[in-house]
Amino acid sequence: MNSELVINSTPEGVRIALLKDKKIVEYHIEETGSNFAVGDIYLGTIRKIMPGLNAAFIDIGYEKDAFLHYLDLGANVPSLIKYTKDTIAKRQQTHKLDAFTLEPPIEKIGKVTQILNRNTPILVQITKEPISTKGPRLSCEISIAGRYMVLVPFASSVNISKKIASKEERNRLLRLISSIKPKNFGVIVRTAAEGVEVAELDTDLRDLVEKWETGYNKLRDAMPRDKILGEIGRVSSILRDMLNDNFDSILVDDKAIFEEIKAFVKIISPKHEKIVKFHNSKVPIFELLNIEKQLKSLFGKTVSLQKGGYLVIEHTEALHVIDVNSGNKSTAQESQEETALAVNLEAAAEVARQLRMRDMGGIVVVDFIDMKRAEYKLQVFEKMRQSMAEDRAKHTILPITKFGLMQITRQRVRPEMNIKTLEDCPTCAGTGKIGASILISDNIDLMLAHVLEKQNEAGITLTLHPFLVAYYTKGFPSRRAKWFFKYKKWIKIIADNSLSINDFKFKNKEGIELELDKF
Repeated sequence: MNSELVINSTPEGVRIALLKDKKIVEYHIEETGSNFAVGDIYLGTIRKIMPGLNAAFIDIGYEKDAFLHYLDLGANVPSLIKYTKDTIAKRQQTHKLDAFTLEPPIEKIGKVTQILNRNTPILVQITKEPISTKGPRLSCEISIAGRYMVLVPFASSVNISKKIASKEERNRLLRLISSIKPKNFGVIVRTAAEGVEVAELDTDLRDLVEKWETGYNKLRDAMPRDKILGEIGRVSSILRDMLNDNFDSILVDDKAIFEEIKAFVKIISPKHEKIVKFHNSKVPIFELLNIEKQLKSLFGKTVSLQKGGYLVIEHTEALHVIDVNSGNKSTAQESQEETALAVNLEAAAEVARQLRMRDMGGIVVVDFIDMKRAEYKLQVFEKMRQSMAEDRAKHTILPITKFGLMQITRQRVRPEMNIKTLEDCPTCAGTGKIGASILISDNIDLMLAHVLEKQNEAGITLTLHPFLVAYYTKGFPSRRAKWFFKYKKWIKIIADNSLSINDFKFKNKEGIELELDKF
């Protein structure tokens, strides 16, 4: 499966689309000047301690105090607090922890009042960005991520990613990292480190230690609310975590961002430097690669499936609900049960894609089409697991219940991605909304194919807005002529000013309007 990263610079920020086989699987917007991103490390001040919640509220400069629970303090928080105070007071003279005496770890189950005190400084890292009415969520388990490993101060263990299955490779990495890591630093070895030579691992580790040194130097003279270390940009973090031999190209339409990304790729993976390309064309990059159209069709309330079914996606404060419907085209199978299985399998793959693309988190309930056979339910469950295997967010999937519901929890660290898919209606001057007009020709083509091939109708008349009549009848060969060559049937097209740009009607040879359910 080939991957492409497409980066579009706008006045508001940077739009990032990750494509797999030309289809969007991830979409991000990195706004200019945005703060409080996941991974950022701040010098905070403890404002409130809430014994009832076993948590504290920390001032890091956001309009609402950030939330820090006891379970997010980490076992080595006493060492972190001591290091912070000593560095600010200039008693800690180096970023190295060789001579630093670690404090005893805290209990897994304890009281926040025994650890924290009001109005004291504390080093914290953002684990969830501000969402809705909530401020950021914090952790005191500081970590600095690199391409092949994650550096964890005030620890000593070396942990290997569970996705590295080979026992020999795990032992090799454990020996190598244990021999080169600094004292009183722990390391988490990432999946990307599998098979990597010791020189590259050592370089990555040195870079992480240098970042820690940069944070130390900033902390010495920091004031409350100061950012001590910032996570790299969204584009760089995607490349750091996902860049592999399956990447075909990285396309950028901004010269400055192009040079920045090329330099970053040269550092983390020199062999991929040649796939970073600058898009220099009058045609916008998202239009040229059909990304704009995909965004309009995939971010609406209703999402169509290729074989005729469709999803209806609803959002509430507590959870997300996705309803799977078969539409009126899913008739290729011999029985209702097999039809339900076919639609559900396709829907499972699309649901996984939607969760990842919209970055939907929290609780998700999927209402699949009812199936009686247990093996069919198991197939859909396995399909969902396979489809979500590449999702970087932590998630849990439960089997389909007897009511046909599948429950999914997915880690939510950022606000959900939403895109406006409704346009101002040209007929009512913006007082109402219509579905995205960019999709109208696709809908007409799909429904025409259904009428001619599935229902085997003849003598069809298509009634459209005058603008669309010109679109289908002008030019050589016209789109109507192409229909004739494809279906061997002539379609009569009539203009009707009373129709909006998004409305159309099909009539049979008797002049009876064909009722076409949504699919």
